[in-house]
Amino acid sequence: MATAHPVDTRLPFVRQLAFGIQHVLIMYTGCITVPLVFGAAVGLDRDTIAMLISADLLIAGVITIVQSLGVGKLAGVRLPIVCGATFAGLTPMILIANEYGLQAVYGSMLVGGIVGLALAYPFAKVIRFFPPLVTGAVLTVVGISLIGVAGGLIIGNDPTSPTYASPSHIALAVAVMAVAIGFICLGRGIWSQLGVLLALVVGTIIALPMGLIDLGGVAGSAWVGIPTPFHFGAPEFPITAVVAMSIVIAVVFAESTASMLAVSEITGKPVGKGDIARGLAGDGLSAVLGGIFNAFVDTVFTQNVGAVATTRVYSRYVTATSGVILVLLGALPKVGAVVAGLPKPVVGGVGLILFATVAVVGINTLRRVDLSDRINTTIAAVAVGVGLVPELAEGMFEKFPSSAQILLGSGITLAALTAFGLNLLFNHTRLGSMARAAVAGPDAPEPGTPAPVTSAGTPSTPGAVHATV
Repeated sequence: MATAHPVDTRLPFVRQLAFGIQHVLIMYTGCITVPLVFGAAVGLDRDTIAMLISADLLIAGVITIVQSLGVGKLAGVRLPIVCGATFAGLTPMILIANEYGLQAVYGSMLVGGIVGLALAYPFAKVIRFFPPLVTGAVLTVVGISLIGVAGGLIIGNDPTSPTYASPSHIALAVAVMAVAIGFICLGRGIWSQLGVLLALVVGTIIALPMGLIDLGGVAGSAWVGIPTPFHFGAPEFPITAVVAMSIVIAVVFAESTASMLAVSEITGKPVGKGDIARGLAGDGLSAVLGGIFNAFVDTVFTQNVGAVATTRVYSRYVTATSGVILVLLGALPKVGAVVAGLPKPVVGGVGLILFATVAVVGINTLRRVDLSDRINTTIAAVAVGVGLVPELAEGMFEKFPSSAQILLGSGITLAALTAFGLNLLFNHTRLGSMARAAVAGPDAPEPGTPAPVTSAGTPSTPGAVHATV
C-alpha cells in the first residue's frame, strides 16, 4: 500500500488544532489590517468597520478551506496555504469608494472575481509573462504607496482637528513600532512571528490612559452573526472601477502563483498547470464572495508559507483547520467590534511596518532579475517611477475625467500595466533582441531571436513567495 504524501496526511487532532491556531495567530494582524485601514480611509464608523472585519475573517476562512481541501476540479490547489486580504486592492478600493461609493467598490470586486474565475485556467498557461521583473516592481509600489495611508492613521487626516499631528499620537505609534521591532528581531520561534500582534496589544494598553479607545459598540454587538450580503445596497458597476479591480485580480494571480510554486517546492508535492489554475480560481472566488459579503480579495499569505517551511508540518488539513477557526471568528461580531475599537495611531504604527515590508519584499524579488541588463533595469525603473507618481505628485491627474482618475490615480494599477507592457514588449518580442544585439556587438545573437525570458526572472524561481504580510 502506497504511503500518503505528507501534504495529504492528517495529524492527531490536538496537534492539528495547535498548528492550525498557530497559523491563524501568524496571519491575523495582516488580515485585519486591510479592513481597518480601508474603513478609516473612507470614513466609516466603528460599527461598519467591525462588520468589515467579520466579513474579512469569514471569507478568508472559507477560501483557506477551499485552497486546502479543494472543491472537486473547480477550485483549490490542495496545498497547506492560508489566505487573507491582500494589500494590492487597498488603494484602488479607496479611490473607487471616494469617486463612486461603496456600492461600486463591491460591485466592481464582484465582476473582477467573475473575470478572475473565467481567466484562471488561461492565466495559468501564460504565467511566464508575469516574471519577478513584473511582480517585484508592482510589490515595491504597493508597499511604498500605502505608507502614506499608515501615516494618515497616525497623525489624522483633518488638519483642522485639534489632535492632528499630535506628538502623543506620534509617540504612541513609535512605541508600537519599537515593541514590534523588539519581538520580530530579538524574539525566538513563535514570539518573533507574533511580534506585530503583540505590538497591537501593548499599544492598546498604552492607549488606555490616553483616552483613545472606544469600546462602546462592543456591548451592543451580537455574539453570533453572519455579515449581511450587499450591506451597502445593490452593487454598481462603473466600467473604470471594474477595469481597476480586474487589474488587481491579475496582480494577485501573479503573486499567488509564485507562492503556490514556493509551497510546492517546500513540501515536495508537485503541482501542474491544472493545480495552479484551481488555486487561481480560489482567488477569483474570494473576490466574488467578497463582493457579496463586503469583504476583500484574498491571496496566499507569505508568513504562513514561511511557517510551513519552518515547522515542516506539511499537512493541508492543518491549514484547513485554520480556515475553520477563521470562519468561526468571522461569525462572532463581538470579535470584529473589539478590533474595530483599536486606536488609529496603534494601527498606523503596525501598518507602517507591514506596508514597508511589502516594499522590501518587492525589492528582494527584483534582486532575482538580471539588472545588469539595461532593458530590465529600465523596465523596473519606469514601472516603479510611474507607479509612484500618483502618490508623490498629488493632484497630477485632477483635470482628467473623474472616471479616468480611478485608473490613473492608482499607482498599483499604473505600475502593473507599465511593467507588464514593457516586459512583454522587450522580453517577448524581436525588439528586445535587436536592442540587446546592438549593445552586445557582433557576437550577439541574430536579430529576431526571441529575447530570453530568464533575463526577467521566472515565476518558478525557488523562493518566489507572495509578499502579503
